[in-house]
Amino acid sequence: MAQWQSDKGKRMITQIAFYLFSTVLLLSAAGVVFARNPVHSVLLLILCFFNAAGLMLLLGAEFLAMIMVIVYVGAVAVLFLFVVMMLDVNFEQLRAGFIKMLPVGLAVGGVLFAQLVFVINAWPHLLASPHVPIPNPANVTNTAALGQILYTDYFYVFQMSGLVLLVAMIGAIVLTQRHRSDTRRQSVAAQTQRTVDDTIYMVHATVGAGVEIPGDSK
Repeated sequence: MAQWQSDKGKRMITQIAFYLFSTVLLLSAAGVVFARNPVHSVLLLILCFFNAAGLMLLLGAEFLAMIMVIVYVGAVAVLFLFVVMMLDVNFEQLRAGFIKMLPVGLAVGGVLFAQLVFVINAWPHLLASPHVPIPNPANVTNTAALGQILYTDYFYVFQMSGLVLLVAMIGAIVLTQRHRSDTRRQSVAAQTQRTVDDTIYMVHATVGAGVEIPGDSK
């Protein structure tokens, strides 16, 4: 009887934590979209990540929860915050084209929603397939299970995703690079071709006389 009451209490605490994390997650996600201040949006996004990590802990995926906090909160969200605070972005001008691009956004959102519905409906059939690797939780930890799946069954897909991220990073650098004519740039070829005579001058100056340096425009 005592054991049953203890299990019931644990289930009740788990349910309360689930509804708490879910409610805060949904509210903060809505705040990310509807907040007028972009800094507030990034802070609400960090709150979303923390609550998502709490839900993963309730599911027993402690490795994913720690990755969510360390990688997304500690790196990605902080990077978003720095970019928003340092770049002089005219957000009023960006919002001005919201109505104009609304049909395109609704079309893309409809496609994504249809794909999500398809995945949810097909999920039970995918789990029933014998080709899906499902580790035994009693013998394999979460970290080991993720490593076995990523680096064995889905190794090529994992490597392809890394290539996609690499191409995206190179594209972002190329698109944001600015060439300014009023700045001096380093010439590696000119530096490597310099000789000793170009860099060292032997000047014999008398006492009290000035020294004229070759190449000095003054």
